Amino acid sequence: MKILLNDREESFDRETLTVSEMLKLKKFSFRMRIIKINGVLISGEDYDSVVIHEGDVVHMLYLMSGG
Repeated sequence: MKILLNDREESFDRETLTVSEMLKLKKFSFRMRIIKINGVLISGEDYDSVVIHEGDVVHMLYLMSGG
């Protein structure tokens, strides 16, 4: 499966995967993040159920604080 993740093509050896599975596979461990799939904001409570499909456009933004 190929998707566009943060404007870069990524390939996975699966037909589909959930947002949670993608986060684990990519080792994205930041706690504060925003994820959109095809322009739709995905709630953190839905990461286990929302499925990413071939050709989807996924954007992930990390929220950082500091001073």
